[in-house]
Amino acid sequence: MKRIVFLTGAGMSVESGFKTFRGNDGLWEDYPVEQIATHEGWLANPTLVNNFYNRLRKKLYAAEPNEGHLLIKELEKDYDVTVITQNVDNLHEKAGTEKIIHLHGELTKVCSSKDPDDHRYIVELPADHCEVEPGQLAGDGSLLRPFIVFFGEAVPMIEPAAELVAQADMLVIIGTSLVVYPAAGLVQYTRPGTPIYLIDPDDTPTRASGRLTHIKKGASEGMKEFIKLL
Repeated sequence: MKRIVFLTGAGMSVESGFKTFRGNDGLWEDYPVEQIATHEGWLANPTLVNNFYNRLRKKLYAAEPNEGHLLIKELEKDYDVTVITQNVDNLHEKAGTEKIIHLHGELTKVCSSKDPDDHRYIVELPADHCEVEPGQLAGDGSLLRPFIVFFGEAVPMIEPAAELVAQADMLVIIGTSLVVYPAAGLVQYTRPGTPIYLIDPDDTPTRASGRLTHIKKGASEGMKEFIKLL
């Protein structure tokens, strides 16, 4: 069974009405990113940060996967499909995709602020109880924080993601440009000659030479075209 690895970014979720930080204006849902997505921002005002992600989490629980997410799931019938996502939403999970790596954490979860990667203290919040209260503590006694990789923090899942890309028979990049890390870095792990598809309505400088096919459409329409090409 051929292995298709998808790498998805902000453009994947936009049709579901869910924005993730894209960096053009330095704002995420009208907040400066330094305030709500950096370690310094967390230390300065943990309540503000938790309240921001509380609101975002509620919005996420109301969002539904779009046709693009569902078409990726459909391909599992005929291919070995893995999704590597830069998004913190759970829309791939809602669509039913089985193998997913989250590079930047998961909005539905909270963790220890002393050691965010200590799995003993990572907790998934249910839709009907998805808010962190001011001063609420993790199991190790530190403040609960969002299970999100803040800017400047290490990306622990980048190595497993690179290994998967190196085994792929096809790499499909949706809604993220080839110049933004980690997408640009992961492309370098493909084996020579592996076809690469980019689904994104925007022009993008490309360094993947002759093996890149650029489908200049949004996630859902682009996925329909990609499936026709298979």
